[in-house]
Amino acid sequence: MSKRAAAALVAGAMVAVLTACGSGGGGGSAGKGSGHKLVVGFSQVGAESGWRTANTKSIQESAKKAGVELKFSDAQQKQENQIKAIRSFIQQKVDVIAFSPVVESGWDTVLKEAKDAHIPVILTDRAVDSKDESLYVSFLGSDFVEEGKKAGDWLVKEYQGKPGDVNVVQLEGTTGSAPANDRKSGFADAVKGEPKFKVVASQTGDFTRAKGKEVMQAFLKSQPKIDVLYAHNDDMALGAIQAIEEAGKKPGTDIRIVSVDGVKDAFTAMSQGKINYDVECNPLLGDQLMDLVKKVKAGESVPRRIKTEEGAFTPEQATAALPNRQY
Repeated sequence: MSKRAAAALVAGAMVAVLTACGSGGGGGSAGKGSGHKLVVGFSQVGAESGWRTANTKSIQESAKKAGVELKFSDAQQKQENQIKAIRSFIQQKVDVIAFSPVVESGWDTVLKEAKDAHIPVILTDRAVDSKDESLYVSFLGSDFVEEGKKAGDWLVKEYQGKPGDVNVVQLEGTTGSAPANDRKSGFADAVKGEPKFKVVASQTGDFTRAKGKEVMQAFLKSQPKIDVLYAHNDDMALGAIQAIEEAGKKPGTDIRIVSVDGVKDAFTAMSQGKINYDVECNPLLGDQLMDLVKKVKAGESVPRRIKTEEGAFTPEQATAALPNRQY
């Protein structure tokens, strides 16, 4: 073979290699060939509760099972960390971005950046209050207003026909978050027709056990009579139980407790008579999310809103369900 022919052959091979490396479509990393693994960037709120830990585990395990590469980021309950993570996912050209927004407001700018990069966004667990619904393709999660309403409905039924005012203290979730806003409003709507229910104190416990205990201690010092505690999640309720017991009172009897989540630790407390009613909020969203991610990337039509199916538990029902509770 002549030197000229050999050089031509090498040049042709280099062109073929460069063409192969540069092939594929735009918008994310999906055009990397038939063997490309679907890549999802997921920004989690944090690890503030047992519920959140179960939610994270579900998403990570489901991604592995579905053959999806998951780029996971823990925001440590800070919006600025989630915004940084989403921008990082955009730079990495992931196929789909999913996240559980720590608060409802302030997302339009970064979500517009994802939209301009042609990367679809899925909301999980929590919603945003953006008026531009084109910034995300779907929202998968619970109906927090309905959860609050279930808690309020139980309270109304529990005190039906009983005389006297009922003093309620409320442990709210993270200020500005969708579950805190909606669980508060749903509960208020349920009890507003009964003037005997008086919310005498309401303060954020930030969805954590430690803060729930701290705020309940303050309630016990400032309020001479507390009949009911309504907690926006189980971790705050469990922290409050510690405060109630340390104050020499009996949780579930001296102070009735209604909570939201339905985690295993709360079911244990219910089996001991310390929580009177628990509204379920299912954290096991992983399989549904991975199914949704694949449909979105394939260009299939998906519902704008996907609600998870959930129930509510009395102490008897929680005790029966406890041995098989997954979270």
